[in-house]
Amino acid sequence: MSDTSTAPRARSWPFQEAEKLIRHLEAAGKPADHVPLFETGYGPSGLPHIGTFGEVARTCWVRQAFTTLTGRPTRLLAFSDDMDGLRKVPGNVPNQAMLAEHLGKPLTEVPDPFGTHASFGAHNNARLRAFLDGFGFDYEFASATEYYRSGRFDAALLRVLERHDEIVAIIAPTLGEERRATYSPILPIHPLTGQVMQVRIDAIDTAAGTVTWTDPEGVVFVTQVTGGAAKLQWKADWAMRWFALGVDYEMSGKDLIDSVKLSSRICRTLGAEPPVNLTYELFLDDQGRKISKTKGNGLSIEEWLTYAPPESLATYMFAAPQRAKRLFFDVIPRAVDDYLAFAGKARAAQASGDAAALSDNPTWFIHGGEVPASTDLPVSFGMLLNLASVANTDKSEVLWGFLRRYAPDVTPQSSPLLARLVDHAIVYYRDFVAPKKSFRIPDARDRAALTDLADTLRAASSGALTQPALDADALQNLVFEVGKRHDYPSLRDWFGCLYEVLLGQTEGPRFGIFIAMYGVPETIALIEAKLATPAEQAA
Repeated sequence: MSDTSTAPRARSWPFQEAEKLIRHLEAAGKPADHVPLFETGYGPSGLPHIGTFGEVARTCWVRQAFTTLTGRPTRLLAFSDDMDGLRKVPGNVPNQAMLAEHLGKPLTEVPDPFGTHASFGAHNNARLRAFLDGFGFDYEFASATEYYRSGRFDAALLRVLERHDEIVAIIAPTLGEERRATYSPILPIHPLTGQVMQVRIDAIDTAAGTVTWTDPEGVVFVTQVTGGAAKLQWKADWAMRWFALGVDYEMSGKDLIDSVKLSSRICRTLGAEPPVNLTYELFLDDQGRKISKTKGNGLSIEEWLTYAPPESLATYMFAAPQRAKRLFFDVIPRAVDDYLAFAGKARAAQASGDAAALSDNPTWFIHGGEVPASTDLPVSFGMLLNLASVANTDKSEVLWGFLRRYAPDVTPQSSPLLARLVDHAIVYYRDFVAPKKSFRIPDARDRAALTDLADTLRAASSGALTQPALDADALQNLVFEVGKRHDYPSLRDWFGCLYEVLLGQTEGPRFGIFIAMYGVPETIALIEAKLATPAEQAA
């Protein structure tokens, strides 16, 4: 093992996982030059989704932490279970009648409904690889069909045959009575129909490496378990893969906890220790219900990237993977601003030489150990949304007008990240903020306080106050002082008035910065417009 005494004492979860892996490798007696193999699995009956991104990204962050601690390289195998039988026709693909004629066949034997690849499995594998490549992940791709048919799994499959009854004894107690009576980890491929057969195994010949079985028509077949003539039930398949490939680390969702336990027992039965496993929590929708592709209550990765940059999605995925999190559109603005805040802290940690704080920072992982230099923006994403809301605009040049007032030197060319956020803010405002705007009708106290604020801002901007200073901090202080002069239970209630009466929302920005960007005269005009016809404004 490499000396880790000089490694930063990081506390983030990827480093904790890397330390678990180090201990695992030491306990297994792996040599010092062993290159750990990480795996992530993919079922190619559907397209890559936001959970796919999360699993691969999180796995890569553990790899990064391991290399930081040990100085050793790692490998990541993105394994596609493309030899699985097509169980049902997906509802989001063309040529469904054609697909229905191939139910039960391995996905790599099912014609591509899109007509672009040799098979449905090949089509979805290509989508997976394009997806992973698009995010710049470092990985090796593996196809179950190729591994089975090439003989790479032959030795492990023969071991499964030798331990057949022991594996059945592990799985059988988890099955219903009817399924238990016919269960076998071996799924022969029907030589005539090409279907993956889930049938009783009548006889096993370990010397010949064959199984004997009977199809539903009563025809008896003898099938080799090697060379792609058969495959394994998925829990046994998972364990066989760990055994055959020497997988050292793999994470999986909470819904697979029992499967991990069973596959780990099977792996030990085959003669190897299972990999280190991290169980991550599943995502919930805005009602706290588990997200389901069937129900369609989730958020797709394409949707996220419509409204925010990929760095924000990575930031969201980094936080507390073992805690259930809600995944819906309202979390996106916070994720963007979290990314910007973490990036600023990363630069501060780098400048101060605090290696531990830097390597615990999500942006250090997101950017592969580098610190982004172009995220020091004059405003937050939330502020951009508020400006779009007040201006009621879908034009980016309107927001740039406000930005230049606050930060005259900033341009789309000098700050490409800000330019991206402006575009995202316009779209997010149009789709989510504008439809939900609901203005509060100001009561007598609100009217008095808002009138006071307009008068105070007017006096300050006209030079009537002593040593006026209309920067964001001074404006924030003016807003505080006005709120204190009125009978609000707390300043929180005063700011609630500002947000609900002026912006039509329950939360909002630091108001001094908002005034500095939107403009003092414009803010006064906004207040007066809301006070002039409150009933109409509320509608």
